[in-house]
Amino acid sequence: MSSRLSNIRVAVLKGGASSERDVSLVSGRECAAALRKIGYEVVEIDADVDVSARLDRAKPDVVFNALHGRWGEDGCIQGMLEWMQIPYTHSGVLASSLAMDKQRAKAVFAGEGIPCAEGRLLAKSSLGHAHPMDPPYVLKPNNEGSSVGVRIVPEGANAPGELGSFESECVMAERFVPGLELTVSVMLDKPLTVTEIQTHRDWYDYEAKYAPGGSRHVLPAEIPGEVFDACLDCALRAHCALGCRGLSRSDFRWDDRLGVDGLFILETNTQPGMTPTSLSPEQAAACGIEFGELCRQLVEDASCSR
Repeated sequence: MSSRLSNIRVAVLKGGASSERDVSLVSGRECAAALRKIGYEVVEIDADVDVSARLDRAKPDVVFNALHGRWGEDGCIQGMLEWMQIPYTHSGVLASSLAMDKQRAKAVFAGEGIPCAEGRLLAKSSLGHAHPMDPPYVLKPNNEGSSVGVRIVPEGANAPGELGSFESECVMAERFVPGLELTVSVMLDKPLTVTEIQTHRDWYDYEAKYAPGGSRHVLPAEIPGEVFDACLDCALRAHCALGCRGLSRSDFRWDDRLGVDGLFILETNTQPGMTPTSLSPEQAAACGIEFGELCRQLVEDASCSR
């Protein structure tokens, strides 16, 4: 154990109250174990309504943010940590809130010339007996992650009807892009590599992401070099345009019938999954950065707003 690291107390925030709580508990547990193994003093905190008091008692030098979803990924916990003046990993308040709001993130991407699928924001109550655009299209909550509540409306389908399963009152309707699912992680302002995500399900939904055998990762993606390079470039530009720091992951769809013109960004995740087999740690490992080292670098990069 490094005596230098053993003097640094890291509070790992995990769990929380979002629909991605279970995933966050796994991310937090794995990150805490890795940080202990390399020598940090670690305290694990389930981010409930008393999280500020628990942090005050723990008196950490730094917070490792392993939360996913609303309240942990949308600028809320980041604002609290800014107020408490505790350095924390991953993106700050503005980048987190922008990335979590799909409509505003699209506006940022469009302003940077990053190709996005056509989309529009709708009130959940306005959907019922008419299509918001010609099918096929995707309906998704405007401020959720991990494909929570996402629904594909295929060509020839009836109107979507009631969306009682959506917690968000704002719904994004987005043109469905056929083809391949691709993703790129950016770590400390450097894009890592491209992964193609394959699944036996109709699309890369919550079950495909987290159920055993739900997906297969092709790493590096076996795609044309110009498309590979465009993925890296767009991911870095999205990371920088939003003001992300630490680690982010941008997801794409590529219509392979159109060459590089068929590449569209879907969203940027400021709190990617953090188990050793999650997409971002898997990409880091492919670039020679093992999981413990990835966690260490994120802790060393931790700060308040920049």
